[in-house]
Amino acid sequence: TRIIHGDNAFCIQHAQNHACLGGNHNTHLAWSDLPAGTKSLALICHDPDVPSRGDDVNQEGRTVPASLPRVDFFHWVLVDLPTEPPHIEAGEFSQDVMPRGKNGPGTARGARQGLNDYTGWFAGDAERAGNYFGYDGPFPPFNDSLVHHYVFTLYALGVARLPVEGHFNGAQVRAALDEAGARHGRFLCLSVRVPPTLAGCRWAGLDVKAWLERRLINVLVLSPSMTLAHDMPADEFV
Repeated sequence: TRIIHGDNAFCIQHAQNHACLGGNHNTHLAWSDLPAGTKSLALICHDPDVPSRGDDVNQEGRTVPASLPRVDFFHWVLVDLPTEPPHIEAGEFSQDVMPRGKNGPGTARGARQGLNDYTGWFAGDAERAGNYFGYDGPFPPFNDSLVHHYVFTLYALGVARLPVEGHFNGAQVRAALDEAGARHGRFLCLSVRVPPTLAGCRWAGLDVKAWLERRLINVLVLSPSMTLAHDMPADEFV
């Protein structure tokens, strides 16, 4: 877990105006030890802490309550990414906030990028409405009670082209990934290694309890360090 820098954010906090534009550079990512037979990669970045209603969002004198149900907000949807080189450079796919969104779906390396959820967020804004393809970074409400988390998930696929077409979005890519996993006789599972106590998870900024309640992860590994231990007391997580 790390704090996302302002260079990677869509907007950053501002003392007078609450927010101003950030650098909006996509983050650096790297991978290794891909499964044998991997032909392409898919990448999704989402925020699971977005308010399910916008009544109080960014409203002066009001606070978005922590008790408000939360939904996923897709910040980056990328498919058909070649396995080599084994990294994405910072700023390779996004270098600025583009009014009305970036072009797409075609992008660098022969990959395709889907619509992120700023497309819907700005749909009613005459100055900003458009198709927001690819990466657009964090812009959490200045008055939210919850700290937002940004989850980057990389999928290794046995096909060179994921069967999504046109102006696809994050939900459609997730559905296609599930179908691809089912066709190969198994579902795609997300495994997360976390500290061995809920208090330790909270200290690290990991809302594991919410992840479990919302079924966002499939396998939870408790570990006191980078090495695995098989005798961790897991009762409080169940």
